[in-house]
Amino acid sequence: MTGGPADPAQSPAPASTGAARTDRRIVLWRHGQTSWNLERRFQGSTDIELTETGVGQARRAARLLAALRPDAIIASDLKRTATTAAELSALTGLEAVPYEALRETYAGAWQGLTHDEIVERYGEQYSAWKRGEPVRRGGGELETEVADRAAPVVEANVEKLPRGGTLVVVSHGGTIRTTIGRLLGLDPATWESLGGLSNCCWSVLGEGARGWRLLEHNAGTLPEPVLGDDD
Repeated sequence: MTGGPADPAQSPAPASTGAARTDRRIVLWRHGQTSWNLERRFQGSTDIELTETGVGQARRAARLLAALRPDAIIASDLKRTATTAAELSALTGLEAVPYEALRETYAGAWQGLTHDEIVERYGEQYSAWKRGEPVRRGGGELETEVADRAAPVVEANVEKLPRGGTLVVVSHGGTIRTTIGRLLGLDPATWESLGGLSNCCWSVLGEGARGWRLLEHNAGTLPEPVLGDDD
């Protein structure tokens, strides 16, 4: 088909313009503390429960997040995330909808090992991952594969929000990082530069004229150590 450029006044607004945006927010909230976090033991998809401290963290954080008046809550179906999400559900009356796709990275032989054990036994693999190379840690998932399963679930739930709505995603450090990287359109080799989240802290993405923007990262508390790389 040939012809001159279309009249802008007659053309629909492109997806990148503010006219197509609804100023929605995504709050990506990491679960509370577990005993394996304290031991710096790689959890991955292993189903570990919160400690009493972790439950307290979730309760305190939920009070802050409830003030944002979220419209929907989705969560990984593992115990540590389900228990964390339940604290926000209790305050908001919103059901936390569980998704297996929001689980932490499956890391095969790494799961259950401490950080020092991983470095000792899988030093080359660990170093390659830290350099941003695609690595199947312990024979498990690539970070891009985690994003492939998690990011579409987040996007599908965002589409259900009203204008200016807020979605809370209760998940895990690694899954949150890869999801943020995917939604921001960052090169996977740079995702590690986002850094980790402390237990029960969160990051916020806001919808702008050019897509998603990172508004806050590791928010919710005074600086604390990030216990675990992906868990």
